[in-house]
Amino acid sequence: MITMSEQKDIIYFVTGGCGFLGRHLLQVLLEKEDTITEIRLFDKHIDLSLQDQSTERIKVVVVQGDITDYSSVVEVSQGATVVIHTASLVDVWHRVPESVIEAVNVKGTVNVINACIENGIQHLVYTSSMEVIGPNVKGDPFVRGDEDTVYNVCHEMPYPKSKSKAEKLVIEANGTKLKGGACLYTCSLRPTGIYGEQHQLMKDFYMMSVRTGGLVIRGVPQSTEHGRVYAGNVAWMHVLAARALQEHPRKLAGEVYFCYDDSPYKSYEDFNMQFLSAFNFRQIRIPLLLLWFLACFNDLLRWVLKPVHSYTPLLNRYTLAVASTSFTVRSDKAQRHFQYQPLYNWDECRDRTQRWVDTFPVDCIKDAVKKN
Repeated sequence: MITMSEQKDIIYFVTGGCGFLGRHLLQVLLEKEDTITEIRLFDKHIDLSLQDQSTERIKVVVVQGDITDYSSVVEVSQGATVVIHTASLVDVWHRVPESVIEAVNVKGTVNVINACIENGIQHLVYTSSMEVIGPNVKGDPFVRGDEDTVYNVCHEMPYPKSKSKAEKLVIEANGTKLKGGACLYTCSLRPTGIYGEQHQLMKDFYMMSVRTGGLVIRGVPQSTEHGRVYAGNVAWMHVLAARALQEHPRKLAGEVYFCYDDSPYKSYEDFNMQFLSAFNFRQIRIPLLLLWFLACFNDLLRWVLKPVHSYTPLLNRYTLAVASTSFTVRSDKAQRHFQYQPLYNWDECRDRTQRWVDTFPVDCIKDAVKKN
């Protein structure tokens, strides 16, 4: 096996490199890894300005491509030392056909694994999700759980199904012989609900409140706890895992790790509102049972309208189950196996995210209130 110190050119190939997590990963790699010579960002929707972040020692290359196109993945990953596979299609609102989710999340992962085999790339870190475990639609809590905690896994939505399949493929690929005779080493990271700068769901939560005239409807029990993790710390765990996978492959190979930091345990509603409080949204609390009926009505209406209209509201039975079920994890295993500690403490995570949220237009709220 070739170690990091022995290899001349260390090239990181990052799928989904221009996305939310990919951008945070790029920043952490540039700041914390002094052995890398090149970072290749592979994405369907590219941002060429990211190449301007190249330094004297690290070249940043942005390449447009589709993860479902095997030939593209093979071509662009040639010569890579490590693959960090973050590319994924997230949808829990029925906005994307199941076949498309399957193609991106499962077939795309197969393509990445086969590209590693074809190009002799020994190290693959996969970005999985807590949703490969839960929460399930039955509302079973998972409190301070770890990778060995027994849980009633019950997938109904295409997204968690696809992530579960993809993670299984990655773990089963560990130990596969590569062209040239080397061995593939893989591991998988399971972040809880990621937040931070450029987080689209937080922006969606804001825009939904704007459309309702500054009114936020709440109904999740105040005792509900979720584990949220800052994107920069998720990126840092990927960097540490990739580093350790190269230096001590047999310790991490074939393993899965929950990813969390020291962000406070709060419901999704409470967590988001602490950043959006400056907008003075009016909050109204309604019974959870009523929310459940609304979620069922939304699901029924989506099914009725499906032939003529795409009705995909944020609230459905699955998203309500996720929002109202306590789901928190521990990252002790990552700490034991590759010394993971959050790179950013809670104060830094909060301040970085808040500065971004403060750029949201206040005028939208004022206009919406006037209209109502």
